[in-house]
Amino acid sequence: MRRFGGCPVSRKRKRKLRSVQYLQYLGARAVLEMARVLPLSVLYAAAGVLGTALYWFASRRRGIALNNIREAFHGEIDEASLRALVRRSFAAFFFTAVEVAKLRLFLTDRTDLGDPRIYPESLRILFTKAQRIHEQSHGCIFVTPHLGNWELLPHVSAKVGIPLAVVVRPLDNPYLERLLYSKRAVNGQIVIPKRNAFFTLQKLLQQGKSIGMLPDQSTKKGILIDFMGRGAMTTPVPAVLALSYQRPVVVVACCRNDQSLGFEGFVSDPIWPSQHYTSEKAEIIRITTAIHKEMETVIRRFPEQYLWMHNRWKVYRTKKQFLD
Repeated sequence: MRRFGGCPVSRKRKRKLRSVQYLQYLGARAVLEMARVLPLSVLYAAAGVLGTALYWFASRRRGIALNNIREAFHGEIDEASLRALVRRSFAAFFFTAVEVAKLRLFLTDRTDLGDPRIYPESLRILFTKAQRIHEQSHGCIFVTPHLGNWELLPHVSAKVGIPLAVVVRPLDNPYLERLLYSKRAVNGQIVIPKRNAFFTLQKLLQQGKSIGMLPDQSTKKGILIDFMGRGAMTTPVPAVLALSYQRPVVVVACCRNDQSLGFEGFVSDPIWPSQHYTSEKAEIIRITTAIHKEMETVIRRFPEQYLWMHNRWKVYRTKKQFLD
């Protein structure tokens, strides 16, 4: 191995990488502390500026978002309104980070549902409904689109007594991963790395726990279903788990309302797998389609809060579907 200054190059690179990662961690800690002390109005203003910058400088993401909304609404809105909607959705992406940072201590250090502006009675009723479905079905599969503040849902579920396992992509920076994910374990969440998560999810469902997933991302290994009027490659995993263990799928969302740091929720009726299906493939497609119909309903209600910049309707050159 080539040496430089008496040390192997690879060792020097590892030390440099650790130093960079630690600096990133310190930066994130500083941002979280600033978010804790700064007024929410200031944080929202900063998030709005970042959203505007993203709109103007991320031309590829802007193009994807414009096309996605244009196709989803089929001429229901004019071009000026469409572009305004894209700008609002870009800002909403940063609002999510701001809200999680601001509510970090509140979500982990308190045991009640707290401030009625954040958790109004209507939201408590909805999540009580989710708790009831969880208890009656001995665990279920909660799914949410990238809408509103999807990051708050695991914290809220912990507060209403639902032991929830969430699938996350491990971060490349271990310091950041401990900073961002350690609090989740404190309040009862189970964090599962995305790689090889399927078998862990199976075991947790067998134990009567509920799981949380974000199934509205494009995937090459999926099934083609209709989503907002267009064919979209979609993961069948929630439907496969539901069918294998006879557990319901419940679509949930946590969206912003007009109040400062206020939210309203959406909890669908349970989507149960049939016990008397004739075709496993057809039943998986039926469940997956039903999930996305429920998600479409709430997305159309809060379109400015959806992650339109994601290439959800990506067309793959090789379309080998999961169930072929």
